[in-house]
Amino acid sequence: MTRVRKVVNEEELEQAFKIREEVFIKEQEVNPEEEFDEFENSSTHFLAFDKDGNPCGTGRWRVTEHGIKLERFAVLSSCRMTGVGQSIVKAVLSDIENDPNVSQQKIYMHAQTAAIDFYKKFGFEVVGNEFVECGIKHFTMEK
Repeated sequence: MTRVRKVVNEEELEQAFKIREEVFIKEQEVNPEEEFDEFENSSTHFLAFDKDGNPCGTGRWRVTEHGIKLERFAVLSSCRMTGVGQSIVKAVLSDIENDPNVSQQKIYMHAQTAAIDFYKKFGFEVVGNEFVECGIKHFTMEK
């Protein structure tokens, strides 16, 4: 079973960044300047661990003027299709629901078009038209 926890120190944050570098920068060829942004320190980050305790996935949420934005969900290729992504989304949504300061705000994301069906399983719905972000097709989704 996948273990997911909130990032609590710099070492864990670096592990999350390494996963994002592998998935977004190396695999999907996202520009590093676009991947790492000014919201890293104001976001709540999560790290998933495989059955052997190795970091294998990450995600984050942050408060924006439009509500709570889920971002930067990434799972190493060797751990995909094993439930890691689902575990991360569940942990993030649970964290938001249990935070009285943000639990009543709208939750949204910019989901890669290929992941639309995955996020629909969690109650997200597509709003608006497809757009390109970091060279990848996306839709805005809301819960």
